[in-house]
Amino acid sequence: MANKIEEILGAAGAIAKGMGVTFKEMMSPTVTENYPDEPPKFEERFRGAHVLQRDENGMEKCVACFLCAAACPSNCIYIEAAENTETVRISGGERYAKVYNIDYNRCIFCGYCVEACPTDAITHGHGFELASYNNSTLVWRKEEMLAPIPPGAKAPVIAPAAAPAAH
Repeated sequence: MANKIEEILGAAGAIAKGMGVTFKEMMSPTVTENYPDEPPKFEERFRGAHVLQRDENGMEKCVACFLCAAACPSNCIYIEAAENTETVRISGGERYAKVYNIDYNRCIFCGYCVEACPTDAITHGHGFELASYNNSTLVWRKEEMLAPIPPGAKAPVIAPAAAPAAH
């Protein structure tokens, strides 16, 4: 008989403890974010859409080393490299990413690409509105991810093609 009384008192104590937590939460102020009307508040380490960074001179930081694509567990990064020349200088290295695509149909936002990048060229931004009804719009190209040129910096040097000499 004493065992049943202990069981009943234990259950009543658990219910009272649970109800205490419930009432405490009911009396605390409600935290509501008015998302469409106000911008959302992100934590500092939020992993949103990727951003390809530029250096202080406005040149692309990506040197097409392919380490981000190699580190990606979902194989969502596609890169094609091209050589910098005297007339076309896109990045500070010998090469630059001519094509840089991320397929957000596959991306799991793990951050391995950001950790693997030796030049800090790829980072996570705070963009989060990536939903789409069309899968083809979820493949982001380099132009969509490239950070704007910093104020006071010159654009990458792309000299016009030399005109043929007249004879």
